[in-house]
Amino acid sequence: MELAIVSASQRSPSQSAKVARYLSEKSSAFTKAHHIELCQYQLPFWDGEANSKAADGSRWPLIAQQIKNADALVLITPEWGGMASPIMKNFLLMADNQDTAHKPALLVGVVSGISGAYPIAELRMNALKNNKLVATPDHLIIRNVEEVLNSQKASSERDLHLRERIDYSLHMLAQYSEALKIVRINHQQHAYPKQQEYTYGM
Repeated sequence: MELAIVSASQRSPSQSAKVARYLSEKSSAFTKAHHIELCQYQLPFWDGEANSKAADGSRWPLIAQQIKNADALVLITPEWGGMASPIMKNFLLMADNQDTAHKPALLVGVVSGISGAYPIAELRMNALKNNKLVATPDHLIIRNVEEVLNSQKASSERDLHLRERIDYSLHMLAQYSEALKIVRINHQQHAYPKQQEYTYGM
């Protein structure tokens, strides 16, 4: 099973990328884990047209192939003004549901303070409708992110509890990945009549 970890800070270096690297190191339930740091790709903002994804030498085709190969995704966004980052929203708009439909996604919020719930709520509410990703019931909010996940060993009780929660969340993501693979196979082999009419969520 392959895992795609998408970090969506618009800064580099970033705490979101640090969290992504940590999750990648802990993703032993998957045979491969790819970290896609979106700010490294200079993607165009999507204008609603399919050909705009490849405009001006865009590296979107490379990202799209990694997403297509993945059996599960981790979506990591910093909290910017109480919202998910613009490049995370752009990524989710560009993602083709042929590549993402019925794949589980672990949502991860990253924040320097004690908030962080709003980006998760936003992604659950309106970011997964047309790409048909399936958010797992569990999510992660990495609060006071500068103070955690900085070394091989936990630096505090809170850091330890967070690491244990991460291990559990990745374990469950792998379980959902195995289960939803069956759904995707059935969706292809036993197509619903006129299913192409229901490409988008309602």
